[in-house]
Amino acid sequence: MARSTRPLYIATRPDGTVPPTSRALAEYARQSGETIPTVNLADHISETVDHPSPGRKWYTDKPFSYFHMYSQPGEILERVEGWPVLLFAVEPLGETGNWSAHHPYWLMSHQVRVLDEAPAWRALGHRGQQVLNLIDQLPSLARQWADEWAADPDNSRQRYDAWSERVTDNRARQRAHHRAQTCRRKAAFITADALARTAAVKAATEAGAAPDTVNTIRLRARCLAVGELLHDRLRSGEYEKSIRELLLGAGLDTAASAAS
Repeated sequence: MARSTRPLYIATRPDGTVPPTSRALAEYARQSGETIPTVNLADHISETVDHPSPGRKWYTDKPFSYFHMYSQPGEILERVEGWPVLLFAVEPLGETGNWSAHHPYWLMSHQVRVLDEAPAWRALGHRGQQVLNLIDQLPSLARQWADEWAADPDNSRQRYDAWSERVTDNRARQRAHHRAQTCRRKAAFITADALARTAAVKAATEAGAAPDTVNTIRLRARCLAVGELLHDRLRSGEYEKSIRELLLGAGLDTAASAAS
């Protein structure tokens, strides 16, 4: 199989160990008391690493069957166990394979050279740094939105109801999800959405917001995160631009909050 000329990446757990290639087989192995082999890529920078217990080429017949690499940054997180991660640039050595023609950005091998640790934001695609910056700001933003709602609940509800109705009518999140699929950022979409949801719910709840207010703030945060992720992709014509503006919260900010 021809080698990819793009950089190849493996996302690991925060300690540098490679997660299983099959969650289902890994869970079964754990329940059976089986030890699942792994490799700590952080311990092998600039070194060649052999798979400790390779599976059949290229089947997922063990919890950890092969090194599973990605050439498409926005899909790197589709098989990881959660965030945060470490990210490593790698070079496959020896025979390589791919068992799905629908996923040309996958590559499997039983041996890799660990080139370097890469910035973790790249696992979210080309706008990963902007997305992580936003996630860091979301607790403060969610508290601000909760405070604005508490100060003027009637006007807040009117603004948010009108906005959420437009989001629903225009299927804004569905359009964004489709765009994420076509530009190979589906895994990044799912991760950004989950991180935004968690951050917003925690902050709004701690701020004392009522459950329905928390739900609305959660939706705003989730839309904002995916709008940031796809900011460079939702630009083909006025319709896509209008979807992007909706995701970013057009019409929600008061004069006071916009000024701040």
